[in-house]
Amino acid sequence: MAEFDFPDDLRDAQLRLHRARAEYQALCRTLPWSVEPAEGWTAVEGQYSGYRRDFPATPGYTDEQKTEVARLRALMLELSTEVTTHPYWATVSGGDVVDARMELKHHPDVVRTDEPTPGG
Repeated sequence: MAEFDFPDDLRDAQLRLHRARAEYQALCRTLPWSVEPAEGWTAVEGQYSGYRRDFPATPGYTDEQKTEVARLRALMLELSTEVTTHPYWATVSGGDVVDARMELKHHPDVVRTDEPTPGG
């Protein structure tokens, strides 16, 4: 695999994207199964094979949770756009773009952390 010389601002944007995604995933693990309040239910035997079958009643997301989900989704969209539309990509030959993108995602300066950035 070729080595690419990524500009600092592109590496920084990719790192912020990894952190935002980790924060979003951590938040999602704490949320109720439904955004809106819903009664619980149990799947019929054989239905949804291999998936969760019991869903307890849920109060749905709080307004604060909805706001935080929306903030993190907007941040991930913004950072994804910043990374994918960065002028650097125009300097990479067509056949190397996929390799360069994969290298950026796994670059030592931007490796994903499961530690969310405090305060986003």
